[in-house]
Amino acid sequence: MAKLSVFNFITLDGYFKGPNEDTSWHKHGKEESEFSEESLKSGNILLFGRVTYEMMAGFWPTPAASGLFPEVAKSMNAAEKIVFSRTMKHAGWSNTRIIKDNLVEEIRKRKQVQGKDMTILGSGSILTQLAEQGLIDEYKIMIDPVAIGNGTPIFKGIKRPLDLKLTETKTFRSGVVLLCYQPNME
Repeated sequence: MAKLSVFNFITLDGYFKGPNEDTSWHKHGKEESEFSEESLKSGNILLFGRVTYEMMAGFWPTPAASGLFPEVAKSMNAAEKIVFSRTMKHAGWSNTRIIKDNLVEEIRKRKQVQGKDMTILGSGSILTQLAEQGLIDEYKIMIDPVAIGNGTPIFKGIKRPLDLKLTETKTFRSGVVLLCYQPNME
């Protein structure tokens, strides 16, 4: 069975993006970049909602991304990507497919087959929908040492509690902390 994980960064006050989609508060330094490089070696299919996809597609294929984070940019651009969107007509970023309908059923089907694992990057509404259905196998949350006062919470609109168990932690020299959780099956 394929596994589904989430990788997201948030503020200390629980927001994964600030007002107007702002993520400039996230400081991705050398150590965090090395962690991202290592994570991308898994070859997982990357999953996005439209807003996150457009943000990522506007950065990773650029010379600026290649200059700042060469290995991460190379891996992001080469990765197989799926964007869930009812409105997009064309995906210009390499190796991207658009799926318009039935997010939950599509993920259920993909999880049932032996194939590539999948990772949701950002994409709050997709994360919430799949978390509520119990389809996420692992949550990797990178907490930046900053509070921004308002924005979009990582689990905005979730309707049922998530009972998670901590499986791993990593502290970066920058003060960023990575927390890894799995659903508690007890």
